[in-house]
Amino acid sequence: MKQDKIQPLGSVIQGSLREGLEVRLYPDISVEDMRVGKFLVVQGTRSRFFCLLTDVSLGASNPRIFTHPPDYDDSFWIDILAGSDTYGTIEIAPMLMLSLTNKEEYGSKIDTELQLLPVKTIPSHFSPVYESTEEDFRSVFGGENDPYKCNFAIGQPLDMDVPVCMDLARFVERSNGIFGKSGTGKSFLTRLLISGIIRKEAAVNLMFDMHSEYGWAAVSEGKKFSMVKGLKQLFPKRVEIYTLDAESTNRRGVTSAHELYLSYDQIQIEDLRLIGRELNLSEASLDNANILASEYGKHWISRLLEMTNEDIQIFCNEKQGHQGSIMALQRKLKRLEDLKYLKPTCNHNYIHEILNLLDGGKHIVIEFGSQGNMLSYMLVTNMITRRIHTAYVKKAEKFLQTQQLLDRPRPLVITIEEAHRFLDSKIVHQTIFGTIAREMRKYFVTLLIVDQRPSGIDNEVMSQVGTRITCLLNDEKDIDAIFTGVSGASGLRSVLAKLDSKQQALVLGHAVPMPVVVRTRAYDENFYKEIEDTDWREKSDQEVADQAKIVRTEIF
Repeated sequence: MKQDKIQPLGSVIQGSLREGLEVRLYPDISVEDMRVGKFLVVQGTRSRFFCLLTDVSLGASNPRIFTHPPDYDDSFWIDILAGSDTYGTIEIAPMLMLSLTNKEEYGSKIDTELQLLPVKTIPSHFSPVYESTEEDFRSVFGGENDPYKCNFAIGQPLDMDVPVCMDLARFVERSNGIFGKSGTGKSFLTRLLISGIIRKEAAVNLMFDMHSEYGWAAVSEGKKFSMVKGLKQLFPKRVEIYTLDAESTNRRGVTSAHELYLSYDQIQIEDLRLIGRELNLSEASLDNANILASEYGKHWISRLLEMTNEDIQIFCNEKQGHQGSIMALQRKLKRLEDLKYLKPTCNHNYIHEILNLLDGGKHIVIEFGSQGNMLSYMLVTNMITRRIHTAYVKKAEKFLQTQQLLDRPRPLVITIEEAHRFLDSKIVHQTIFGTIAREMRKYFVTLLIVDQRPSGIDNEVMSQVGTRITCLLNDEKDIDAIFTGVSGASGLRSVLAKLDSKQQALVLGHAVPMPVVVRTRAYDENFYKEIEDTDWREKSDQEVADQAKIVRTEIF
């Protein structure tokens, strides 16, 4: 039985590949039903174009109408003018095209073997424009049960109840970003995505949880106070929590968290350079730190903190150091003595322990508790990331040498908040995070950047961000930064500016076939039931690792 013919919304009247298409709506279509971010389809003669609605406007065939406009209550004249003399227009941006084997009516079944292609042309005049169907969304974004992709539903379109899926295997191939002003739900989106990565075993995760809201539980953002589950509750067998403040963690009722300690002899000059702003370290102090490190090796901080003024003077006379700079360095490094997770020496190597767990397929959340100040966050995050990246470089080089699947490192996603602090253009070339962002997936390590100030991130780094999930932003500089290196950004800017303040996001980049606005998936009891690790709880750690290896082999 033939499917009922779908009625078009309007037709293309003009446009260009660069500026997009202008569509005149038919008289029976209300302009109020056209929302920015809507997913539409244009049926061309030889191709079908999947488009994003970027602007809505009103037009008139004769400007004299506005000289004596009809009264609002005069429905008779309004109906006469509608469609011929007054009309609505929309601007749409073609994002993908599907070449057709012959001229097919819209609504006919799409041949799934045909390949979606980047837009390199535009439809002809008067091509009809249609509302998208569920089949359109599934043909573009696939489904969660697609056997050939690692798909995960991140949300739904604005006006339909069909999942919009992201390919997590492609997502972890590059560094990615979640952006939005405070209160727009970045943390919930991050927790949602990490849950998907864990469930699909697309990668292992190392999360630096500055505000202790990813590991065990967090407060919901609604008017009514409630708690939402963290990753450890959802995946008890696969997530481990480390804490820099055991007292704070215990007060929040977190069970089975591991303490984490670092030592002075693990701090290198590069770590101090990153926190130079927090400690107010001058270049002269860092230069003299190199002299101390050359003399005392990795124990130079402990030796410096023990020195008297006389000891410093003798050292400077013998080693040509600057006494004033070294004394200033000593005063400022004494702040490290107040950090409860730092010890002069530490017999156990916790970073090595974390690395072993990541190798075994475990996902790590590092909580800061009361130590969640910017000094601690930048110091700890940099120290751990630099050493783990060094280990991954060695693993990647071994894999390139042997080319054996068993030597292939597990892809690692490192999640950092307040990312502009690490990726500022003044210091990005001196930090490990800038290196990782520029390397893409060369050594199987990528970043998940969570930030409310993307304008503070270096432009070169932003241009390398593969997938950008952006909630509402108001600042023009931040909006400009989101579209760094993105073609056709002018139309997408208006889409981003019109997002709701909650539970809406613009998704574009490497992990999705085309930009799309979604109502983000709710992080609630229904999500827990769909994602929760119920079928893994009775298995041993070895069985979990074996299962993860099977899934990972299928994906890669």
